[in-house]
Amino acid sequence: MTFRTIIVDDEPLARKGLHLRLQQFADIDIVAQCNNGREAIEAIRAFNVDLMFLDIQMPGLNGFQVVDEISNQGLTMPMVVFATAFDQYAINAFEIHALDYILKPVDEERLGQTIDKVKQHYKSSTDAEHKSKLIRLVSDVTGNDCQQILTELVNNEPVSLSHYSDILAIKDGGEVSRVPVKDIIWIDAAGDYMCVHAQTQHSSTENTHILRKTMKQLEAYLDPKRFIRNHRSTIVNKDYIQKFCSQVNGEYFLVLKNGKELKVSRSYKEKVKLAINN
Repeated sequence: MTFRTIIVDDEPLARKGLHLRLQQFADIDIVAQCNNGREAIEAIRAFNVDLMFLDIQMPGLNGFQVVDEISNQGLTMPMVVFATAFDQYAINAFEIHALDYILKPVDEERLGQTIDKVKQHYKSSTDAEHKSKLIRLVSDVTGNDCQQILTELVNNEPVSLSHYSDILAIKDGGEVSRVPVKDIIWIDAAGDYMCVHAQTQHSSTENTHILRKTMKQLEAYLDPKRFIRNHRSTIVNKDYIQKFCSQVNGEYFLVLKNGKELKVSRSYKEKVKLAINN
């Protein structure tokens, strides 16, 4: 097996050094070298990339945002190895989420261990698990203050990431809206997009934000103690539920505090009942 590989780093010397060291591995085929996140995304779109060595701190899109964009655009996620100059103590916060990480300047023995890990994880259930964890990590990071987390890494401070973020970052053109998760009332699917209905801060009005994620991705991102799946295309914030009702025809629905009624499908009825009573 030959792994189609890209190197993503804004420092030319770092790219060159890693490229030279990777050439000693016969099963690594470097198909592109990228000096920024946008080039990385285009390379993933152009090539069937198996493996990406990704610098974390770059101008423009940082490493976390690159992974987030790959996920948002529906591209196939390659195996990701973070390449970073951050101290090992700090980077341990990310070790369980990425396939692996290497510290710059790259140590040849450590790089060999990474390539061995790549081979072991390729097309395995463990690889799929790591990719899932990586996407979850990136959701946490991009939902919080990316720059703050990078600063903590630079200062060798421990990084504490909550499994569930307090902020949902929603991109709209060139802008990013930071929607507090507690203000989300309900979410429904509209084709390939999610409609996030949220209460406007310091107001009783409601805003609808359009987000390009799957329902499965959102479920993994949101705290299940707060958010309930009541239908295959709907998630609701338990804090905004007024009551759970049944109709004479046997159908069930939720009445929200704003008067909105949401249908509860039969397959989710018992889970909704249990969640409301807890």
